[in-house]
Amino acid sequence: MVNFTILASGYAVPGFIASYLFNTEAATLTLLNQSPTGDNPSWISPHPTNSSILYSVNENAQGGLQSFTIGNQGVLSAPVETIQSEGDSPAFTVPLSTGQVAIMNYGSGNGLIVPTEGDPLHFGTPDLITFPLQASGISHPHMAFQHGEGVLVPDLGGDMIWRLAQNGSTGSWRIQGQIPQPQGSGPRHIALFDNFLYTLHETASTLTVQPLPAAPNGTSTIVTQVSTVPSNDLNLTNATWAAAEILLPALNQRFQKAFVYTSNRNTGSTVDPHGDTIAIWSIEPEGKVTLVRQVYTGLQQVRGMMIGGDDDEFIVAGGVVGTGGVLVLKRTEGGSNLEEVVRNTDIPNRTSFVWGKW
Repeated sequence: MVNFTILASGYAVPGFIASYLFNTEAATLTLLNQSPTGDNPSWISPHPTNSSILYSVNENAQGGLQSFTIGNQGVLSAPVETIQSEGDSPAFTVPLSTGQVAIMNYGSGNGLIVPTEGDPLHFGTPDLITFPLQASGISHPHMAFQHGEGVLVPDLGGDMIWRLAQNGSTGSWRIQGQIPQPQGSGPRHIALFDNFLYTLHETASTLTVQPLPAAPNGTSTIVTQVSTVPSNDLNLTNATWAAAEILLPALNQRFQKAFVYTSNRNTGSTVDPHGDTIAIWSIEPEGKVTLVRQVYTGLQQVRGMMIGGDDDEFIVAGGVVGTGGVLVLKRTEGGSNLEEVVRNTDIPNRTSFVWGKW
């Protein structure tokens, strides 16, 4: 018997983070508990080395960042510390290897990289990072991705990926460069593989690939640009597509070929009865990708999904709307396919996930 605990966050007032027990042999997914948090904990991230520590946003007009300890069966402590994000609607947080925690304010075009003091649960005082307005007149930073000593921030509103560098002391960062993206594309989330930058664009529902430019302010040519929208759904009336999440798991003994997994969201008024899809892309030489298949999930608006399990064998996903609940899929055929393992609908909507054994 192999058991994993999956933490699942989402939009809720009052807020809570749920935990599920996933038994790989019995193929069961059981809701264990719901831990109270601040309102709308839409994104959660684990500490990179201490599995008992969790960070969460509060995606509100006055945003927040919270820290928790994780106990048996994924039960969370009361928030150890809560600080303001100094902006509107933070949609993403992630801890860095430096001990700092990044949080990006989608609604106000700014963000923080917060130092921790004494231990990883307590926050120091950061400097606010404000992203320049582009031709669109808006900035929507949607992710922070550590690369070496720097941080990359996709700006969905500005069609830009910003490069941040630490400005002398922890908690103080500056913009040192940018990687322009196609106009109107809306870069949302990114991944890196073999020195290529993979960018998922929400507004255009496209996946692009380009060599990662040299820091501090290089640029490079996009070598691949493909639509993520499933062709079978192109004829849906009043469909509105908005790609959301990208996963690019590391290679291991079980999965020796690289694949990219991207989630599609149909936010329009007509939906496919089979739900929205996860697209599977095969990585080819020189930054090319080939669509392998679109896997229907029975979920509506798959905003978040996360790889996990032994050898990254499984993907957990949830929808923002509808009643699809939490879905666990198994990577099969060397990673080129996904097979539904189990679904739990006790809570109809979840948006972000963390795997562990607690």
